[in-house]
Amino acid sequence: MRDKEKILLKLRSMKSYVDFLKSHKKTAKEELERNYLLRSAIERNFQLALECVLDIGEMIISMEEFRKPEDYKDVIEILGKEGILPEKFAKKFAPAASFRNILVHKYAEIDLGELHKNLQKLGDLDVFACCAAKYLEKK
Repeated sequence: MRDKEKILLKLRSMKSYVDFLKSHKKTAKEELERNYLLRSAIERNFQLALECVLDIGEMIISMEEFRKPEDYKDVIEILGKEGILPEKFAKKFAPAASFRNILVHKYAEIDLGELHKNLQKLGDLDVFACCAAKYLEKK
């Protein structure tokens, strides 16, 4: 499978995770505290959506032979510096990598306020997906 096809598959998967998250965007923080099943599903879909972001970013970096990222946050920052993402957006979006790390490694310590806040910022995932799709159109 070619790199372009792999990225398209990741974008499709990412869309399904983001669509799930959008369907729960209006969930109150108190509901996240009460409803373990819903909270778990939201956490998992966030993790998977952010994994897609980072996988796509790493694939683009590899395809373009950009410098190797030092960490996940650097993946997004490199995409901004190289013009794949608007640089201002990349700086704003880069902390999403830290949120991914919390979801993966500090799952017992997830701040529900932070989870709820990120649920309100799903547009950033859409912006990333649009930029990745534009990149693919040029290839």
